[in-house]
Amino acid sequence: MKTKFYANENFDLQVVEYLRIHGFDVLTSLEAGNANQRIPDDAVLQFATSKNRALLTFNRKDFFKLHKKDDNHSGIVACTYDNQYEGLADRIKQATIKNEPLSKKVIRIYRPNSTT
Repeated sequence: MKTKFYANENFDLQVVEYLRIHGFDVLTSLEAGNANQRIPDDAVLQFATSKNRALLTFNRKDFFKLHKKDDNHSGIVACTYDNQYEGLADRIKQATIKNEPLSKKVIRIYRPNSTT
């Protein structure tokens, strides 16, 4: 079974579209009615978990902190920003397949030649 994702508000729609082409079920914050509401990060993660979806985010540091406080979530895929949308979607796909199920895990996706 493929991982289902919830894309945080700051996550690129172009990457979401490529993930969907790869067969992933991705719900965006806009589609969920959660956009432009300044929802705190812990509530974003709680929403994703309540829907059994791993969170897709560029907000790495804050979600790393939340994971350290409580790893009872459906997974966090934290990415460095990359405007090579198709390549980023492919790296997410490969890391997801390698690490499924993502429950209680943080997966780090780096832009090529980046480790920060």
